[in-house]
Amino acid sequence: MGIFDRFKNRHAQDKARDMSDTAERKANDKTGNKYESQVDDAQQRMERELGMDRDRPEQP
Repeated sequence: MGIFDRFKNRHAQDKARDMSDTAERKANDKTGNKYESQVDDAQQRMERELGMDRDRPEQP
């Protein structure tokens, strides 16, 4: 894997995280934050399944 491949992969992950955050905000707005913890749990599970776990440090 070349250095440019890493940058492309990193960019794709950043974009996916941004999209995930946007979806979480929209879901919370639609529900009036009534289900905020459930939406957050679902977002974390989805990101973990896709290998985007925010709690895990980034690999160089």
